[in-house]
Amino acid sequence: MNKHAASPPPTRGSTSAAAMLVALATAFALSQAFRTVGAMMATPLTQHFGLTPQALGTWAGTFHFTFGIMQLAMGVSIDHFGVRRTVLTAFPLAIAGAALCTVAPGFGALLLGQALIGVGCAPAFLACTVFIARHFDAARFTAMSGLVMSLAGMGILFTGTPLALLIEAASWRAGYAALTAFAVLSWIVIFWRVHEPARTTIASDGPAPERQSLRQAVRDLLPLFAMPHTLGLLCFACVSYAAFITLRGLWLGPVLHDRHGLSLVASGNVALVMTVAGMASPMLFGRLDPGGARRTRWMMRCAFAGAAMFAAMALTQSRAIDIGLPIVYGMLSGYSVLLYAYTKNAYPAAVTGRAMALLNMAMFLGVSLMQWTTGMAASWAVAHGTEPFRAVFLTVSGMLAAGTLAFWLLPRAKVPVRPTP
Repeated sequence: MNKHAASPPPTRGSTSAAAMLVALATAFALSQAFRTVGAMMATPLTQHFGLTPQALGTWAGTFHFTFGIMQLAMGVSIDHFGVRRTVLTAFPLAIAGAALCTVAPGFGALLLGQALIGVGCAPAFLACTVFIARHFDAARFTAMSGLVMSLAGMGILFTGTPLALLIEAASWRAGYAALTAFAVLSWIVIFWRVHEPARTTIASDGPAPERQSLRQAVRDLLPLFAMPHTLGLLCFACVSYAAFITLRGLWLGPVLHDRHGLSLVASGNVALVMTVAGMASPMLFGRLDPGGARRTRWMMRCAFAGAAMFAAMALTQSRAIDIGLPIVYGMLSGYSVLLYAYTKNAYPAAVTGRAMALLNMAMFLGVSLMQWTTGMAASWAVAHGTEPFRAVFLTVSGMLAAGTLAFWLLPRAKVPVRPTP
């Protein structure tokens, strides 16, 4: 007897579904931790391996590059094999990558480890998004997505003060070793708790969708580019989340340490407060989501405000501003959750999955691009006798403003194609 077919599907929003979602969120939390280790790891890695700012940007961006390019493949895998099997198969690569980083003898091994971690974490958030769409009412999509993003903030929380204390007490290798152990525990929790019913039992409102190959999935993305609002969406997606992760996940620690002389633990304390603000923000934006045209205005105003904050950090070089504005930006950063609701309503139901996959690819490839670009900017600044963090923050500000301006000027989905109930 097929045990999955025999098990009734959990009711939408049931306790069972909520417990499975929390289990899946542990992998997403680890993904968040891996993408933000740079804030505390950057200084010790630079000292240990003699990294240039450009190499530092490459190291941080490698995770997001492999993460981004794997989004479509992971989406196809989830359709073929389900959330559970996809996550359980991919996540051991993240464990292996973290273990490799722990013992990395050189920069090449560190990059390979980052690449493996990116591939292994690639299905983490997509799996949560798909699970919410399948097991919770449509009216709760934005709120539940915001809740998951807030829960996953526990991973970012670890890469603040706790990681700084661990690095100071032992070494940066101990930090990677701890993340490796947490990743193993996450895999065990998912193996134990997540048991999806067969896809045929989930799709009770119609026949099970035909399975796609990766080539078919790529081909099916092409019609999305013919829709007039797709280009603006992608421009905004490439910079909105990237700005937060580039600050919190890479440059926050170095700017506080190198520009203002803060210790690693003191920098970790700032990162911790920024993270707490960032954890509450998605849940708040998810619950306050105004929908429709007001949603897009909220998104653009928050992004332009963020661009102004980065410009202020670039031009003032004030300790109070460099400590205070990241915390304020953490409170503001949850506006990116509105982008998922916007995308969900901007496309017909038949292509929502493809649109979400394209959005995820754009967001994480955008992080990789911004981290690599800011590393290049910092190296250029050092070579020309300019303060590197001024170049970094002006680059972030310019990219964030340009992407938001493109979203403003290009056609947008002003009226939802499929209104949220």
